[in-house]
Amino acid sequence: MSQLSVDTAHHVITDIKAYHADKKDSQCLQDIVSRLKKRLHKQGFIWQNIVADTGYSDGENYAFLERQNLTSYIPPHGTYKGGPNGFTYNKEQDHYLCPQGNIVPFKKIFNDYRTGTKKKEYRISSLICKECPIKKQCLGKTAQEKKFSVTYYREQYERNNKRIHSKRGRYMKAKRQSTVEPVFGTLTQFMSLRKINTIGIQQANKVMHLSAIAYNLKKYLKFITNPVKSDAKAMHHLFLSLKTMIRPQISIFKAFTFLIKP
Repeated sequence: MSQLSVDTAHHVITDIKAYHADKKDSQCLQDIVSRLKKRLHKQGFIWQNIVADTGYSDGENYAFLERQNLTSYIPPHGTYKGGPNGFTYNKEQDHYLCPQGNIVPFKKIFNDYRTGTKKKEYRISSLICKECPIKKQCLGKTAQEKKFSVTYYREQYERNNKRIHSKRGRYMKAKRQSTVEPVFGTLTQFMSLRKINTIGIQQANKVMHLSAIAYNLKKYLKFITNPVKSDAKAMHHLFLSLKTMIRPQISIFKAFTFLIKP
């Protein structure tokens, strides 16, 4: 699996690395950021924003990026919920209010064994739910009390989501679609990255680096090209035009010499 990062200003590849394909994209993000930030800092660049697709969405990643002073524009995955529908969150007291106005307090922090994510559990007493007029709609047929879990990184999710739905967030999304994806397509179509014919992660990493180097060198040539090239191109078109104008006269001259030769 190839993980690629691109500078949105000039479409320059800033990082590329081979990973084993048994990982999720979100599991590679922190490693990419740690390596790339050191490289950019060494070159004197200040990195402020990070744009990625939904595959990199993760609460731990959002918290990590905030600690790195990076502003993320990463859309959340479809399974994210800030709480049950109709329930209102109270940030100061860290509890929810149900549709009937009852408090659903925080109980514990746990790791979800199915997803491996850190979560917070909220649960209300069964004595309160027992007399609730919307008990059936809220609890279903078997449950006796309202209990649900929310990601531990809810605040980080909400801050990121607010940025995603802003005007700048929509701009960043379009920027990602027009920057990173075309670069990866160029690597696979024209830089021999469609198929890796080597064995082992280290050899695959070399192939990906060579493809990225070739891409960046072509990009670099555009920045150092002498402006005289445009004048030479104009002269070439002028030469073709003159050649077209002179060619009929040459043909007439050849015909004339043929006629007078006998």
